[in-house]
Amino acid sequence: MISWIYILIASCCEIGWIYSLKYFNLKLLLTFKISRLFVSWENFLLLTPGLGYIGFGVGNIIFFSKAMKHIPASAAFATWMAVALIGVKLVDVLVLKETISIPNIVFMTLIVIGIIGLKIYH
Repeated sequence: MISWIYILIASCCEIGWIYSLKYFNLKLLLTFKISRLFVSWENFLLLTPGLGYIGFGVGNIIFFSKAMKHIPASAAFATWMAVALIGVKLVDVLVLKETISIPNIVFMTLIVIGIIGLKIYH
């Protein structure tokens, strides 16, 4: 049972990792001077996506690898990816105010049914 919780945590880390990539700006980061870090809050916020990328990426690897010790790789990967996919869509809709359609809801429901099936028949 704990392995499935590890999958959920890894999926949450994957969602955070994806949004860290979305807001990561390499051009600004390359022009950043460490001496300006504590001058203003905006300078510190410039580093946040990069730190999130590293932190969420490491968390994702750790929890996903722990989960795969007790769950077959195919079931673990399918569940991890499906939960992350649904989570990204929910963040898009709830936080970023993107639209959602009936087909999106239907297909996400089918994904959830697949995840439940994998859990039941594992």
